[in-house]
Amino acid sequence: MSARSAGRDGAHTSRRMFIAGSGVVATGLLVPWYFAGRGGRVAGGLLADRGPGLSPNAFVRVAPDDSVTVWLANSEMGQGIFTSLTQILGEELDVDPRRIRVEFAPVDAAFNHPAMPMQFTGGSTSTSSGYERLRKAGATARAMLLAVAARRWGVAADSLETADGQVMGARRRAKYGELAQEAGALAPPSEVRLKDPADFRYIGRPLRRLDSLPKVTGRAQFGIDVIRADMAHAAIARAPTFGGGVRAVDDRATRAIPGVLGVQRIAAGVAVLATNTWAAQRGRDALVIDWAPASGSDLSSNDLRERYQALLREPGAIAKSAGDAPAVLAGGMRAIDVEYELPYLAHACMEPLNCVAHVTGDACEIWTGTQMQTTDRAAAARLLGMAPEKVQVHTTFLGGGFGRRGNPRADFVLEAVELSKAAGRPVKVTWSREDDMRGGWYRPCGLSRVRAAIDSDGLPVAWHHVIASQSVLRGSPFEGLIGDGKPDPTVAEGAADMPWAIPNLRVEVHEASSPVPVQWWRSVGHSHTGFVVNGVLDELAQLGGRDPLQLRQALLAGKPRHLAVLNAAARRAHWGQPQAPGHHLGIALQESFGSIVAQVAEVSVEGGAVRVHRMTCAIDCGFAVNPAGVIAQMESAVVFGLSAALHGEIGIERGGAVQSNFDDYPLLRIDEMPFVDTILVASDGPMGGAGEPGVPPVAPAVASAVFAATGRRIRRLPISSAP
Repeated sequence: MSARSAGRDGAHTSRRMFIAGSGVVATGLLVPWYFAGRGGRVAGGLLADRGPGLSPNAFVRVAPDDSVTVWLANSEMGQGIFTSLTQILGEELDVDPRRIRVEFAPVDAAFNHPAMPMQFTGGSTSTSSGYERLRKAGATARAMLLAVAARRWGVAADSLETADGQVMGARRRAKYGELAQEAGALAPPSEVRLKDPADFRYIGRPLRRLDSLPKVTGRAQFGIDVIRADMAHAAIARAPTFGGGVRAVDDRATRAIPGVLGVQRIAAGVAVLATNTWAAQRGRDALVIDWAPASGSDLSSNDLRERYQALLREPGAIAKSAGDAPAVLAGGMRAIDVEYELPYLAHACMEPLNCVAHVTGDACEIWTGTQMQTTDRAAAARLLGMAPEKVQVHTTFLGGGFGRRGNPRADFVLEAVELSKAAGRPVKVTWSREDDMRGGWYRPCGLSRVRAAIDSDGLPVAWHHVIASQSVLRGSPFEGLIGDGKPDPTVAEGAADMPWAIPNLRVEVHEASSPVPVQWWRSVGHSHTGFVVNGVLDELAQLGGRDPLQLRQALLAGKPRHLAVLNAAARRAHWGQPQAPGHHLGIALQESFGSIVAQVAEVSVEGGAVRVHRMTCAIDCGFAVNPAGVIAQMESAVVFGLSAALHGEIGIERGGAVQSNFDDYPLLRIDEMPFVDTILVASDGPMGGAGEPGVPPVAPAVASAVFAATGRRIRRLPISSAP
């Protein structure tokens, strides 16, 4: 199958299809309502299995007991869509979101992303992609309930009102549950009228997370909580080098451990099955394995650095070309020539990877926290040689995802499926922290070389940026997004489309090869380019004798939304005013995933140790469905971004990862956490994301403040290991 074609399992999407479907969020009042996703199957079994009541579409059901249920196409991994998507449906249905039951949807074409034929969670698109269709879903159910009440009472439907799950007339009222069964027999309308945003009661207002109570009481089920009858637990020994294999196994000591049920060689390595996780892990540790090294078993971080540095001296594939940057740079103007380096990073989710699978004769059930339901199901079906419809995926809560649980090869899912098939019973695979840290699928390392020149006014006039990094789209379900003869756009995003007004801009990409498996990480390519571009801007400001904020303001003169965000953060942080003794400020701005974020870091440096005291964050994400959720995501992004900026690094030695747990891959500790002050900047821009856009400006803002404090440029992350 071509990488740019869509197979019957929906595992690939094309650039044309993505562009045609993306960015569509209706704001008009009268909209058509379609009852099927791209696959065309919605009615049939999916709705029939939901029991009596009103189920006019895949997303909502009103039951005769007056309960209301919403089915979410997206996974909840801490980003808050459990709440924001429920707010959207509740608004148009006129039901308080706090009394709506929430279920995670099964894999079905009805729940495919509006922009592509697959069900997944990523790209900070959950709320924006669900906004229109969930409003329609709620409005459709509401219209049908109104129609039943109008018929019963012999009045016009437009003479009735709804509120708090009731239909109300001049002298009568009825709960939705009283009308649901009769409404379920009606044909859904082809068009529905949506509310005027001026009448919103729930959308746009802060709402505490609806999943907090089930999480703190233990009722929320994560993948690691799943238990099935007669289930075996598995731990897997994986090669110490990326791409390594197994020559021979001595499992005598393992089989002698109480609770061990057996040893099974699978594609991922050698698995030990046991009656409990502890026995499985003890058995795994007792294995004596002769590993076959991979071809890159002598690979090191230094080797990669030297290889990438050589690539930076060679022409790359053109990602952006405007004006003639090389010619201007050859003209003898004041210029810089600098290199920036970022390491491999682990996703480091709090909940280790896990999956439960149960393969029976002609079917398979999977329980896991996944970000890519469609491709996981398709991969399991291919492994088992059965139709995708025979594989059922039960999505649980995710204890963090950050991209890792949307693995392009469905690695942690296939392990459980393969073992269940071999064992003939349900099998639960649980990764240890060491498995996760050393198991690959990292944020790629990357090097950038930027040559840039300024004019007599200190303004940048030429920028030549060469990037060397691995592609995360090649070989993934999204490879079709790469244009013919073009580089992976995620490698250059944030650089090729930077908002800064630089007349001569050239960005080139080298898609480097490495045996280290990589995939998307929270904010993807922006996590590289946000650091590099903002760092170079600071260096150009110094070269031209300009203040870093003032230079950015000059380069955003024609972009009022960006300028408003930048100025909001600077004002709140008191940029240009005296700070506490020893405290210094740094600033950065990045546009990503449809949102604009500026951050100011307040930092002190003592004896080389960097302490971040305060992060001021301003975001324009268009219309915020749940402002409280957006603020929480900015705070989360600061934790995530600071962990990477200050500490994060996966080093490579002898073909494998050096780090193994939180002792040598530390996350931000509570005593390191700064105060975070978030400003939501109102605008009429399109709805953007919130989960990822807050990460890219963190590291460059901190590095900018470190320079202000010490005069030392940070061009390599993490800061703790910068030369």
